[in-house]
Amino acid sequence: MYLHLTKYPPDRKRSALIPLLFVIQRERGYVDNEGVNFLARFLDLEVTDIWETVTFYSMFNLRPVGKHHIQICKTLSCRIIGEPKITEHICNRLGIHVGETTDDEKFTVSLVECLGSCGTAPMMQIGFDYHEDLTTEKVDKLLDSLS
Repeated sequence: MYLHLTKYPPDRKRSALIPLLFVIQRERGYVDNEGVNFLARFLDLEVTDIWETVTFYSMFNLRPVGKHHIQICKTLSCRIIGEPKITEHICNRLGIHVGETTDDEKFTVSLVECLGSCGTAPMMQIGFDYHEDLTTEKVDKLLDSLS
């Protein structure tokens, strides 16, 4: 944490908030009260200011997620070109609803705001990897490879 903070001017510690939230999420799997309270003390910020940031961005998990976090883009391009069909297919295949995790804690499905790949819609992100131009067949192959 301290190494990240050295990249910012002393009077601009707040600028380190998002990178440090990612550190907490990487270490814990999600952003929790303990992590937020630590950052509030570490950066000399109000807890509410940190929660405002955490809840604004869909890239922060507010509860534990499965080993493979499937984040499906739900914004206009993806929605028009087939996101609802892809989402329904994934949920049916895994036996869960959006926002849920499989019993074996292997998969979590979430809908997220634009992931910036509108030209290759519909798309989703699993971990740090983008999967674009999705079809149900592509989704099946991908899920098989992760199972």
